[in-house]
Amino acid sequence: MTTIIRLTLVEAMRRRILWAFVVLTAVIAALTGWGLSVLVESAHQHGVSSLQVGIGISQVLILLAFMFSFVLAMSAAFLGAPAIASELESGILLAVLARPLRRSSLILGRWLGLSLIVVGYTALAGVMELGVTKLVTDYLPPEPVEAVVYLAGQAVVLLTVALVLSTRLPGIAAGAVCVVLFGLSWMAGVMGGVAAAFNLPELSAITSAARYLLPLDGLWRGTVYSLEPPSIAFLTQLAGNRAGAAAVSANPFYAPSGPPVGYLAYVVAWVALALVVAIASFRRREI
Repeated sequence: MTTIIRLTLVEAMRRRILWAFVVLTAVIAALTGWGLSVLVESAHQHGVSSLQVGIGISQVLILLAFMFSFVLAMSAAFLGAPAIASELESGILLAVLARPLRRSSLILGRWLGLSLIVVGYTALAGVMELGVTKLVTDYLPPEPVEAVVYLAGQAVVLLTVALVLSTRLPGIAAGAVCVVLFGLSWMAGVMGGVAAAFNLPELSAITSAARYLLPLDGLWRGTVYSLEPPSIAFLTQLAGNRAGAAAVSANPFYAPSGPPVGYLAYVVAWVALALVVAIASFRRREI
């Protein structure tokens, strides 16, 4: 399995798309720093309070996290989708599996290697963005490490789905299905917020089931909650008796709390079960 992990890392490093993502992330971090510096300077010139500036910066960071969640979804989908499918189509696995290598070791080795890549990229992007924010504005969100971990968790979940599909579908088809599933998960999260805000139990039940079938939205809410300053919760409480309270609750860029420990345990169990399904599917696949 160690050899499979090493080969997976070497193959990924050879792909230009990975380095392109790193370069683009550095460019985005530089643009973020410039934009935040203009924002802070303009706010101070117009007498905006430090509390309002902090809220504004937090919203920019949440928007950036939303953008990176899509980048990570694409990365995970198109790294995991060809992991098995492309080697099945090319016939490489005929030579690889002829050696004393179990199919389960191949699946787990691929998954661990690709997980290291997406987690490492998430950590690098998080350090760049948060480091630039701290340097330019002297502001950090309340739980920056947790925010990066939740984003990485989303990528690992989608990577696992891509690997499962890769044992049965061609690489392009598996990647496309993963992207569609990510979009549907995002829509389910938005509709779930609307259902909770306007007390629609039928819709709430459907969206809750969708959130557990593909546990991405709960991790996204954890990212948002980790990036929100405490003042956001205070202002929301002030708006609790106003007509806009329902709209605040339905906002996909607001989270009243982070995911509970039980939900995080469920996500870990979900990933483990998905890997079991991938191994079982691959064992029954004719090569």
